[in-house]
Amino acid sequence: MRPIVKGMALDPETRCAHYHSPLDIIAIKMRCCGTYYACRECHDELAGHAPDVWPKVEWGEAAVLCGACGLQMSVHDYLACENRCPGCRAAFNPGCKTHHHLYFDRI
Repeated sequence: MRPIVKGMALDPETRCAHYHSPLDIIAIKMRCCGTYYACRECHDELAGHAPDVWPKVEWGEAAVLCGACGLQMSVHDYLACENRCPGCRAAFNPGCKTHHHLYFDRI
């Protein structure tokens, strides 16, 4: 079963009001609450608590969702996937790497 994703003005592939290009199709499970959000801004607007980043020791946990096929990836798998879903090969936004520090401990 595909996990629920929260966000502002979500489409079926997890694009939101903040990030909505054709490549913006991942959601991140926020470590602080265990809930998938389309982006950090959506979390900040909706969650009512401060975010927390995934520490390296927990990078084996499922924390990234492909909005195209619903595959849940570990942080390790996501960072190694070269901006393509390992399941369906859908392209992810390569610009997301500039936001990794918002979700994951220093790479």
